Amino acid sequence: MPIAFSTLGVPGLPLAEAAGLAAEHGWDGLELRCAAGESVHPEMTAGERRAAARTLRAHGLTPLALASYIGVAAPGPDAPVTDALRSHLHLAADLGAAAVRVFPRGGDGPRAEADARAARRLAEVVEDARRLGVRVLVETHDSHRSGRAVAALLERVAHPAVGALWDLMHTHLAGETPAESHAALGPHLGHVQVKDIAGPQDLTPLPLGAGVLPIADCLGLLPRAAWVCWEYEAPWHPAAAPLPPLLGAGAAFLAAAGRGLPGGGLPGGGPGA
Repeated sequence: MPIAFSTLGVPGLPLAEAAGLAAEHGWDGLELRCAAGESVHPEMTAGERRAAARTLRAHGLTPLALASYIGVAAPGPDAPVTDALRSHLHLAADLGAAAVRVFPRGGDGPRAEADARAARRLAEVVEDARRLGVRVLVETHDSHRSGRAVAALLERVAHPAVGALWDLMHTHLAGETPAESHAALGPHLGHVQVKDIAGPQDLTPLPLGAGVLPIADCLGLLPRAAWVCWEYEAPWHPAAAPLPPLLGAGAAFLAAAGRGLPGGGLPGGGPGA
């Protein structure tokens, strides 16, 4: 089971340093946070894009996806959303990334209206995505936390260039079991994001296996070739431990959980073994 971590966990770190951490600690790829102040962003020049792609190749890493902040169901006009989608799709293609992560951000209005907005915008860019060989993955997040909600949105689009990104924390907090989420998202699934937390009242990121999220149950439902990404939400939780010292144990935890070892943790027992 190939594994990646999100550069969200190392905000502002130069790409070469993030890639070096991944290669050193046994990770297969990176999910690239795509935002101002990061090494990867839509305003990159052609030369910067080529250099970033070379850096990833030199470390033997797969750029799993761009983690954008586009809200495909957000209230407002369509053009800013579709323009942002196209610019991110082109950046992903230039870097060799297979996908662009987007959020729903449907707001507080009727879900059906949010789904219609998202479907209309996504339908406008699917041919661009298909031509570029990049998928748009809608994350289980904010207004569409459950697998069922994202699946209902995707069924309106019904195009292979548009799929789902399963964030385990959000489907868990929405009350779905991993089996229920997988049943809804399986036909659309791009990759899975895992993390760990103490509980619904404390979302501070923890080392994998140290919290309450059913990571091993989730991984047990996935095919062996499915990508799994650790999203460590460091920027929103300043008290969280730094990610780099946790990367070796995190890779070992995912390898063990993916093999179905007892306890869903490291060989020999739980996450602290």
